[in-house]
Amino acid sequence: MRPFNPPTRTLLGPGPSDVHPRVLEAMSRPTIGHLDPLFVTMMDEVKVLLQYAFQTENALTLPVSAPGSAGMETCFVNLVEPGDRVVVCQNGVFGGRMKENVERCGGIPVTVEDPWGSAVDPGKVEHAFATHPDARILAFVHAETSTGAQSDAQALSDIAHRHGALVIVDTVTSLGGTPVKVDDWGIDAVYSGSQKCLSCAPGLSPVSLGERAVAKVKARRGKVQSWFLDLNLIMGYWGSGQRRAYHHTAPVNALYGLHEALLILREEGLENAWARHRRNHLALRAGLEAMGLRLVVGEQDRLPQLNAVAIPDGVDDDAVRRRLLEEFSLEIGAGLGALAGKVWRIGLMGHSSNARNVVLCLGALEAVLGDLGAPIRTGVAIGAAQRALAA
Repeated sequence: MRPFNPPTRTLLGPGPSDVHPRVLEAMSRPTIGHLDPLFVTMMDEVKVLLQYAFQTENALTLPVSAPGSAGMETCFVNLVEPGDRVVVCQNGVFGGRMKENVERCGGIPVTVEDPWGSAVDPGKVEHAFATHPDARILAFVHAETSTGAQSDAQALSDIAHRHGALVIVDTVTSLGGTPVKVDDWGIDAVYSGSQKCLSCAPGLSPVSLGERAVAKVKARRGKVQSWFLDLNLIMGYWGSGQRRAYHHTAPVNALYGLHEALLILREEGLENAWARHRRNHLALRAGLEAMGLRLVVGEQDRLPQLNAVAIPDGVDDDAVRRRLLEEFSLEIGAGLGALAGKVWRIGLMGHSSNARNVVLCLGALEAVLGDLGAPIRTGVAIGAAQRALAA
């Protein structure tokens, strides 16, 4: 065996995205202790930077030392107790994982289902609360990674609050790429991931809980079922001041990377980052449509940073993705669940969201599909994208 030296890829799938060179450099810096006073100072800065990214003043804002799935579980194991009725919106794979979390916590899920590729229907959520007035939590995915559909987080949160319920929101794919306004929208608990629009390495999950959610955590009737994810314990380590209660050995170098990624986001400015993701999405869309390919999500529900593209009839999904990887060192994603074999998922997230990658993706896709005899128009995609970028 020899040291592992991976090739340089262009990551345009559903995540991870390309890690910014500044983040890679930050992660290579000397490791210090996770209770070192200098590291504790950096932890406080990470909290402030995450508050900016989430647009919140929540004191309980921190990165969980594990990937986005652990951020999801953190919210559910702390807020859902046995017997709690939870309205869960399911319009893709990750809504289904929310439901699984509710069941594992002993909660009772009330499922609101919408077609894959559509946003969550607020009318169905209103009906669910009307028929289950004892429901005390609403859970939904803001940006459904499996389909590229984005739901109206503010409208859904407003419905829950009218019925006296807390709100748990998945922003794994949306944070940093499209507006996420935790305080303005009244979101009680939110989680995300480091590896998508933040362009950090995978392995950390930013979470934020508001005062109502924290009150519920502190008033639990029984212990949180997960020791590692129990926020009553984690708060002692991610608290304030230099004196911190030891909870676990934090991933020191990974947190260096997250700190740098969040600095990059603040330097660009949230509004500018949102605009960049939308601009590159519109260019990619123009090129795909010029080629004759179709996005499966309606325009009003489309997520700019994750594009679900219908695979043309007769085209081998695996063969196309394999050739893109082997010939162009370009990764795009396969469909999941009900969309497996039916769509490609093309991500333009974080550091990966730039004009160069739009042109690279369109050119590579056109070359492979053309060689396979797919029913597409050739020689037009890149020009259409460039005109969209110029506009």
